[in-house]
Amino acid sequence: MMISSIATPFTRGKVKRPQAALRRVLVLAVVLGITACSKGEITPPPVSNADTGKAARPVKLPAAQMQFLTIEAAGASQDTDVIALPGRAAFRPQAQSAVGAVAAGRVIQVLVRAGEAVKAGAPLLTIESADAAAARASLDQSTTRLATSESVYRRNVEMIDKGVGLEVERQEAEARYQEARAENERARQTAGLIGAGQGSRITVRAPSDGVVIAIRVAVGAMVAPGGEALLELGDPSRLQIVAQVLESDLRRIAVGQEAQVDLPSLAIRVAARVESFSPRVETESRRAQVYLALLKPQDGLRAGMLAQIALRVGAEAGIALPVSAVLIKDGKRRIVYVQRPDGTFEARDVKTGHSQSGHVVILQGISVGEKVVVRGALLLDNQAEQLL
Repeated sequence: MMISSIATPFTRGKVKRPQAALRRVLVLAVVLGITACSKGEITPPPVSNADTGKAARPVKLPAAQMQFLTIEAAGASQDTDVIALPGRAAFRPQAQSAVGAVAAGRVIQVLVRAGEAVKAGAPLLTIESADAAAARASLDQSTTRLATSESVYRRNVEMIDKGVGLEVERQEAEARYQEARAENERARQTAGLIGAGQGSRITVRAPSDGVVIAIRVAVGAMVAPGGEALLELGDPSRLQIVAQVLESDLRRIAVGQEAQVDLPSLAIRVAARVESFSPRVETESRRAQVYLALLKPQDGLRAGMLAQIALRVGAEAGIALPVSAVLIKDGKRRIVYVQRPDGTFEARDVKTGHSQSGHVVILQGISVGEKVVVRGALLLDNQAEQLL
């Protein structure tokens, strides 16, 4: 009995000690779990929708790190953008003249110099032409035949009126007269193309006021109609600005839009307005020409001078955000982080548009009024490759 009474407490003590230890372990685990939760660990970043096909988990950020975020309400883009374009001064098509040969021959005189201002009708060069001599001789002959046939016709009419002529002869005389008139008209038109003058020499004259831009022929050169222009003239008072516009920006430009044109060589800035477009986009540069009219003439402006154009255009319809708000993932996805009403952040795929002056237009993905992380978004997504 003594042994039994002594062993029983010892046995009970051996059984109770593991249970007490187990209770202490469970209490410690609960305490550690509560401590971990109280520290506010960051929820793992959301899984890509494209990879799983499921909705991305929202991100919760500790209060201590919220100070590194800048959050703004998304607003509609209503500002006016300015597109910077390269360009040059150029003659309007109506302000240029290409002077060619009106008859085959040889140049014997060049009467002007490049850069010289000329008036309409001023002599530019002289051509010796056998064709001109033949055309003028033909005109003289047809004029003589016309006068003779007219005289015969009038005499036959008078004879008919006196009752001594024959109607058949009058009709024949009238036919010869009409034929001579037609021949004379053709000869006169041919000679008119050659211009006034006598013999075999042709004086090529300026078709309008302007400046001699280029002389492409020398004394002794043989020329012919339909060949290369002999001289080029341009009117310096009728210049325009030709801007080079990327094809992606063409939809944002319209006739009548205002622009500022800087002319570095003249150190001036002038106002201009969009007047028309080229119907073609250059294959290599992917640019099209846009033509601007200067609102007032500028002294010293010459064709070919470089220009820098600042064109005011309407902003794209959408939401404007700082470029720092947009993250790039997988090399092509654009995402932003939107703050939800419960304080968590949701990754949202967006479609971006035109960017300028540190802002980008969001065309799809968010709505006006939603709160967007515009700075510090990389803290929320360690999978993002870079900022936009």
